[in-house]
Amino acid sequence: MTEPWTGDPVRVGLVGAGPWARTMHARMLAAGPETALTAVWARRPEAAAEVAAPYGAAVAGSFDALLGQCEAVAFAVPPAVQAGLAVRAARAGKALLLEKPLGPDLASARTVADAALAHGVVTQLVLTKRYHPETRAFLARAAEFTATGARSCYLHGAFLGGEQATSWRLEHGALLDLGPHLLDLLDLAVGPVVSVRGTGDPRRWIELTCEHEGGSVSQASLSGAVALPRARTRIELFGPEGELVYDTAEIDHDACWPVLRREFAAAVRAGRSPDIDVRRGLRLQELLERALVRAGAGTGAGGQG
Repeated sequence: MTEPWTGDPVRVGLVGAGPWARTMHARMLAAGPETALTAVWARRPEAAAEVAAPYGAAVAGSFDALLGQCEAVAFAVPPAVQAGLAVRAARAGKALLLEKPLGPDLASARTVADAALAHGVVTQLVLTKRYHPETRAFLARAAEFTATGARSCYLHGAFLGGEQATSWRLEHGALLDLGPHLLDLLDLAVGPVVSVRGTGDPRRWIELTCEHEGGSVSQASLSGAVALPRARTRIELFGPEGELVYDTAEIDHDACWPVLRREFAAAVRAGRSPDIDVRRGLRLQELLERALVRAGAGTGAGGQG
């Protein structure tokens, strides 16, 4: 049983006022007791006010003003915006709760990682599924499983319309948005990825082939442009012992948020980043870059991210 939180809540400022900021970040950070949502900043003050109002949070007049009102910063903005602002927050000594990917490309991701490590700030990634008990149970079982090969998918239709069909997702496609989740899990469940090749168009459907340490091979299918009744995330490991399956169809994603919040607050108070940190984000961005280069050679998608 989780011990009650007895420390002061970590004062967090939120950057962004889009759908993800409104439905996840603000709600999670304000729920406490480990964190308190102290202020919200966005380029549109009226949108920031809408996010802040239900929780009694302040609306910061500028990003610098936000930094003066918090000890940690959570980002819910496109990768290109996050990359620039996260460097400024790190230089100000603020802990960082970062979205994936770290930036729109590998160079910007390295800049974020370098700044965070140089200034010694705590960092943590919002790799949502990693905080669910079912995911952690799967990874624990996978550590004891010898995988000869694996296949996986992350598919949904959010890019077809609705508030999740944001401009950066439509521009860069499923690789940058969904790819970090699957590559992270495959890298852990099958073994470290040593090479990755991509084929297809990230804006429609992209297929990844990963080679892992020890010779195992995995496939990952990614798309945000297929009409499904709900998102489908599934990983199947195959080997001499049979198969091991991870499927998110029946899990409650709301179970992720209390774990994420508590672990971030604990990391900030301890002054020590967890393993899901900016270095992990940089590792995933390196894999995304390799996949994008290979996919872009055949589709004209190169240079998007």
